[in-house]
Order: sequence, then structure tokens, then C-alpha cells
Amino acid sequence: MLPALRWGCAGLLLATTPLMGQELLQEAGEAQRAQAELQARIDAADEASREMLAELRRLEAQTRRLQAQGEAQAPRLERLAERLDKREAALATLAETRERLPALEGALVSRLEAWVERDLPFLVEERLARVATLEQGLADPDASAAERLDRILAAWRAELDYGRELDAWRGTLHTGQGEDDDRREVDFLRLGRVGLYYLTPDGREGAVWRADEARWQPLDEAGRVELRHGLRIARDQRAPELLTLPVSHPITAAAQEAR
Repeated sequence: MLPALRWGCAGLLLATTPLMGQELLQEAGEAQRAQAELQARIDAADEASREMLAELRRLEAQTRRLQAQGEAQAPRLERLAERLDKREAALATLAETRERLPALEGALVSRLEAWVERDLPFLVEERLARVATLEQGLADPDASAAERLDRILAAWRAELDYGRELDAWRGTLHTGQGEDDDRREVDFLRLGRVGLYYLTPDGREGAVWRADEARWQPLDEAGRVELRHGLRIARDQRAPELLTLPVSHPITAAAQEAR
């Protein structure tokens, strides 16, 4: 009986060995596949990490460029902000300025008219006509505020230019009023706003305007000689030279006005 038992055990061993081999092979294959999948996931994770690192470096470089550009633009932006603040302040006061502008224009025209009336009596009709045109322009609905102000400033500039000019012209001298008005053709000389003179064509009569007395004061022979020289200088007929003539405004009064 013993040999038969050993044979039976051997047969059982031979019968189970193929089954165990197949299971081992299957487990080994599954382990290999799991290892491959794990390696694939590791490789994929490494590739994603590299891409994320490259993106991070790109973003850091872009951030540095933007920061450098911002620092370079900062002074310009500050100046722009200052200009915007000034413009906003100007716009805030624009309505108030527009309300005050008509009164300012009227005041400038009134002062110009008073200036002409108190000034030396030269080209009076022409200058007062200019003022009258300005007064009419103030009521012109078709003229803009800029146009009206430009005309007023141009008139003031013309008046100021008179103070820097040496001028000579022939005109009509009025020595009276109404029926007693005596008109004569004379040669006028104006030295800015310092002196206003006239000389008759024959050279026998000449005078200086006295602003403090509002009258003509006759010149002596020496004064008329100087006046003839001044007329020739103003007409480019004689080289400029120092003239010895009385002035229209008293020196003391002019000094007090300057103070």
C-alpha cells in the first residue's frame, strides 16, 4: 500500500504545478503592467512639472519687464496727473469765469474810453471810434466771447503802441468850439505819450500841449527850431538826435503817478 500512496501524492503534485505556474505568470504580468503604469504617471508628472516651471519662469520675466516699464512711466504719469488736476480745476471755475466775462469786457472798454479822453489829444476821433466799435461788439450775439476779448485786447495793444512811437502828421488844429472854432492845417509831432506839439506850415507858430492845463502853450523861437528838427526826424529826413523840448506832462506830476 505504501508505494501506491506515494504515487498518488506525486500525481497530485504534478497536477497542481501547472496551475500554480499560470497564476504566478499572471501575477508577474499584472505587476509589470502596474509598474509600467506607475512609470508612465511618473513621467507625465515630470513633464507637467517641467511645463509649470517653464511657465513660472516666463511669468516672472514678464513681471520684471512690466515692473521696469511701470517705474519708467511713473514720472510721466505723475505729470499727466498734475495736468489733469489743473484742467479739472479750470473746468470747475469755467462757469464762474463765463459769468464774469461780460462784466470784465465792459470794464475794459470803459477804461479804454476813459484812457483816451484823459490822454494827449491826438487822433481822438479815430481812437474814440475804435472804442465805439468795441461797445457795439459787446452786444453782438453772433460774436463769441473769444472774438470779443480778442478785439478788446487788440485795441488796448494799439493804445499801448502809441506810447512807443515817434509820429508826425499833418492835420487840422481846433482852437475853439462851435462858431468860434478856428481850424488850421498844422504839422503835429508826438513823442510817445511824453509830448504833443504842433507847428504851422510857415514855421512862425508852434506850441506844446499842457496836459495839466488842457491847453496849448506857445513855443519860443528856440522851441520851434527844435520842433522842426523833431518833425524831420519823425519823417526820416534827419538823423535821430536829442531834442530839447518841453514835455506835455509836468515832471512832478509824472513822478507822483509813478510812485
